[in-house]
Amino acid sequence: MNQNTPIIELKGVGEKSKELFSRIDVATVGDLLSHYPRDYETFAPPVPVKETVPGEICAVYCSVAGIPSQKKIRSLTVLNVLVRDISGGLQLTFFNMPFLKKTLKPGGYYVFRGLVQTRGTAKIMEQPKIYGLEDYHRQCGQLMPKYALTKGLTNQAVLKAVRQALDGFAYEEEFYPRKLLERYDLVSVREALCRVHFPTDYESLKKARKRLAFDEFFGFILMLRRNKELVQGLGNSYPMLETADTVRFLEQLPFPLTNAQKRVWSELREDMAGAHCMNRLIQGDVGSGKTIVAVLALLMCAANGCQGALMAPTEVLAKQHYEGICAYTRQYHLIFKPVLLVGSMTAAQKREAYAQISSGEANLIVGTHALIQSKVSYHKLALVVTDEQHRFGVRQRESLAGKAEQGTAASGEGHPHVLVMSATPIPRTLAIILYGDLSVSVIDELPADRLPVKNCVVNTAYRPKAYSFIAKEAAAGRQAYVICAQVEAGELEDVENVVEYTGKLRAELPESLQIAYLHGKMHPADKNRIMEEFAAHNIDVLVSTTVIEVGINVPNATVMMVENAERFGLAQLHQLRGRVGRGEHQSYCIFVSSNEKKETMERLDILNHSNDGFYIAAQDLKLRGPGELLGVRQSGDLAFQIGDVYADAAVLQKAAGAVDALLREDAELAKEEHQPMIRHFVSGGKPGINSIDFRTI
Repeated sequence: MNQNTPIIELKGVGEKSKELFSRIDVATVGDLLSHYPRDYETFAPPVPVKETVPGEICAVYCSVAGIPSQKKIRSLTVLNVLVRDISGGLQLTFFNMPFLKKTLKPGGYYVFRGLVQTRGTAKIMEQPKIYGLEDYHRQCGQLMPKYALTKGLTNQAVLKAVRQALDGFAYEEEFYPRKLLERYDLVSVREALCRVHFPTDYESLKKARKRLAFDEFFGFILMLRRNKELVQGLGNSYPMLETADTVRFLEQLPFPLTNAQKRVWSELREDMAGAHCMNRLIQGDVGSGKTIVAVLALLMCAANGCQGALMAPTEVLAKQHYEGICAYTRQYHLIFKPVLLVGSMTAAQKREAYAQISSGEANLIVGTHALIQSKVSYHKLALVVTDEQHRFGVRQRESLAGKAEQGTAASGEGHPHVLVMSATPIPRTLAIILYGDLSVSVIDELPADRLPVKNCVVNTAYRPKAYSFIAKEAAAGRQAYVICAQVEAGELEDVENVVEYTGKLRAELPESLQIAYLHGKMHPADKNRIMEEFAAHNIDVLVSTTVIEVGINVPNATVMMVENAERFGLAQLHQLRGRVGRGEHQSYCIFVSSNEKKETMERLDILNHSNDGFYIAAQDLKLRGPGELLGVRQSGDLAFQIGDVYADAAVLQKAAGAVDALLREDAELAKEEHQPMIRHFVSGGKPGINSIDFRTI
């Protein structure tokens, strides 16, 4: 059995299971073994009700006191029941589980396990798991992996398949030299895979994660270093001079550029006119004005008789960029001749766009991944701008640059200038590593007229007030986001999910409000439709996962409410907060923590006192130690499967040091002892099994 073995060859996996696994992107044994657990839990012995701690997951052994009460709120069924032991009582609430009214017999004893919360002086549990005492005792003391799931696929089914795959898997040879393993204290790849899925304790889990994260970082940085060597020596095929077009545009704008924007614009002008091809990253906080600087660069490109391309991560954002540039063009009589190219366009619309692009009639092309499709042929593409670096990555921007070279090979011209924009606030020490093939510019100043977002960090008892506030803002014509950490029930225990939470909100908020949900598992066309409906104010409240972190700009949205805020890194919470505060109205962010521990609330309180993304990122780096496990992936960072640039910052820096040492010793990567490592990192397989798949980074 190897990484390419179809998952259906595992015992117990039939056609139905195969389809369920495909929904979580698992088609082969390799996919399965790199489907790492999202979280781990230990089953502690039951404690008396009196000793339960609000904000912690506890188990209690109690009897049912009285008959469960049930009520219906529109489409939501709410079941309440009081349970007791000798030390006190606990209120349990279940949603859409009416069958429990017959199951929970008065006087019956059960183990109830869940997150303890408070409501006034009473202790409560919402949606706790129910166990028989013997069943619960069998699980005590184990470190149980929890996987990302989909409806119909149980955690037990994934566990069973993973165990079988590990038992029969043909592990590859160790590809690192022994001296590297010893220097960085790395366990074998075989041990790492076994222990990340079935850890014996937290220490073995940390060692496994360290090895797998090291592999991801090492492969990524090795590629960056090689890429940097390739682009550093590239001459400037498209030297550009500033013209009156950009000067007039700046003079007509109704707002002045900040000093930071002026500094970065000066760096771009020097790059585009210099001896070498530009390869630059603009790192700027949400709302710092990166886009207007990019538009200036694209205008300078058009004024020099060349084409520019702006690639956005979603269709909605691409359309918003396109419409904004068209508005500038009309209002300020710019020389842009823009064209839009996105996947949802009709075949006829695409053919027309292709013709305008290949003929050179269009001097600015705005779109999504559609810009790098084989049918697109550019006339004279001299500048490539990508919005949100981590959503595309090195390979995709290389593809776009490569298409430019193909289109201009006949005229003897070559590689275009590359400009990358990112609002991900990564501390400079890490940015130098992660964006190692790019020169880094930072816009570290916000426009003076931007209203700061007002923040509050609260516990779950605040929810009724938060719902009232959302209703009040909606009544005033505003809109709101509510963020949940998972798509549907079962992915993570005691974490709110988008699907069920939408039902709760519909029961709590006025019927007149339009409430919809959005998550990454939806069909791309459905995601685009929902985002467009929200942008058009046909939806008042959008319940979403972190998929809205980039890709949508709605100035009318004034409320951001984040459930289970303790599950996210500070930098990602700041990214989410950036979805509001984009218009003329005062905006608000409500961080709801289900964990009331002092250190948790103090960590989140940092967001109360600063709207500076780079300060927050630095604090995130300090507060989250090596190997700290959060139940929610930091999707705001570069898309590593298991590595986290904040929690694993020390591992990232060691991997960078290891790559630099390798290249100093063997610049051409030709030594025999390094060949297993080179084969591993260029073969495009699965992380931790055969290789990093660079195409997904």
